[in-house]
Amino acid sequence: MDIYLGGILWVVCAAAGGALIAYFVRRIGMAEGRVNNNEAAGHVFTIIAGLHAVLVSFVLISLFDAVGAADDGSYQEANSLVAASWAAESLPEPASTRARELSRSYAEIVARQEWPAMGAGDEVSTLGWERLNELRVVVADAAANDEWQIDRKTEAADQLARVSQAREARLTAAGGGEVGAVLWLVLVVGSVLTVLLSNLFGGTRRTTHILIVTTLSAVIALLLFAIYQLQNPFGGGAQIGPDAFQWAVDRLR
Repeated sequence: MDIYLGGILWVVCAAAGGALIAYFVRRIGMAEGRVNNNEAAGHVFTIIAGLHAVLVSFVLISLFDAVGAADDGSYQEANSLVAASWAAESLPEPASTRARELSRSYAEIVARQEWPAMGAGDEVSTLGWERLNELRVVVADAAANDEWQIDRKTEAADQLARVSQAREARLTAAGGGEVGAVLWLVLVVGSVLTVLLSNLFGGTRRTTHILIVTTLSAVIALLLFAIYQLQNPFGGGAQIGPDAFQWAVDRLR
């Protein structure tokens, strides 16, 4: 389902539910009693809604930071791969050519095979690690005939270590960024309680009250939808693309 259509459905369903609840509460309940309860209801609503707003904000900020870190990490991994290949070009043949071929192969595997798997939440194959290990062995076994080649070999090895670290972080972000079931329970229950408590207030006209509750329900649903879409940096609404590795493939041709 299209992300925009999904978001609209979330918001419309939540708004309709909130409107129905507000309508029946005003139709069945006693307006006088609600007016007298405004002060007490206001204190309770402020505490619960405030705590819920803090939790939602914390989760959203954490997920936004995770998406940004994953995007930066993908470019760091691709840049380090290209830097390693360029450093290995100073090594004697056949290590120079083989290092470039393996670097290009690794970038293509990440962009064409691993990225769709990460976006779908599937397990990533070990082929990328195998290519990276082959590349590491080629650099380690390459002969270095002078000080310049020794420096280039060391630089290539250091860059490959950065590739490995960035790769590990990327795979961790793809497989472990989901919001846990307990936290989802707290978010959903807190949202429901916030909407229900808003019906304890009295003094406004029925139409005005329904609009207020409807708007509150829609906004909360929109925030929960954003949390749901941002769980996986490589899928859903976040959907970081493999642009960094496509760039690396072009540089390594």
